[in-house]
Amino acid sequence: MNFATQSRFSDPGRHGDWLDDTPADIAALRDIASGLVFHHWAGGDPTAHGFEPSRLAEVDLRYAEAMLGRLRELDPTLSGAPRRPTDRILGCCRDFTLLYVTLLRHHRIPARTRVGFADYLLADWHLDHVVAEVWDGSRWRLVDPQFPADNALPVDVLDVPRDRFLVAPDAWRALRSGVLDPSRVVVAPDLVEPFLRGLPYARHNLALDIAALNQHEMLLWDIWGGMNLDPTVSPSDASRADELAALAPSALQAAFADDDLRVPPVIQSLSPTTHTLAEVSLRS
Repeated sequence: MNFATQSRFSDPGRHGDWLDDTPADIAALRDIASGLVFHHWAGGDPTAHGFEPSRLAEVDLRYAEAMLGRLRELDPTLSGAPRRPTDRILGCCRDFTLLYVTLLRHHRIPARTRVGFADYLLADWHLDHVVAEVWDGSRWRLVDPQFPADNALPVDVLDVPRDRFLVAPDAWRALRSGVLDPSRVVVAPDLVEPFLRGLPYARHNLALDIAALNQHEMLLWDIWGGMNLDPTVSPSDASRADELAALAPSALQAAFADDDLRVPPVIQSLSPTTHTLAEVSLRS
């Protein structure tokens, strides 16, 4: 699979020309991406920062082309200079990462999104997170595009250690072996729904990560195939996840052809803005 080419999700489409003057540099593009999104809950109530309530729908923007179009409307410059909060789109870690991957692929730098859990966002917790995996010419390295360069995180966002961000297969194996405490693996500590914690959500992220390795950069609340909202993981589902988590990335790409993993033309999505499960037809 050629990760230097755009996917149908990362393709900038008619806004590709807007990216032409950005530098073909991993660090500089990370800094640009970090200023394009305002996190829809980590930054507090968006309306307190000047966002109109109607803009909450931006968190469901799925394709980079639509995201870039909205950003271009809000501020037609793409210099990397700080944007006002309301000149960014509302989104989450997935959106910082998708836009970063779009920028990298625009310059033919191989990149892909990885879904998993980070232990550097909040002490003593492994939080649901998405980062980029970038080929730097010699190895795949994890790069976190969400935070500004002057962040106070205890990791180098340009080279996140793999024991600080666990890609979903690694997180699943660590949970199953008892290395990780499932009560500390969550979307957020204050979200108490059983599905959003421990093994159920780790299984969800495993499916998302396998899709990402196959250039399907899905929304974090998408559901398809073998995914569900069950509060526990059945023995058969756990066994299937064990099998998948043991595979190398190349084998996970091959496994994506299986019915329980392959993304179909129509999926379901549980938007955090509407809290309802809706059918979504994907762009072909």
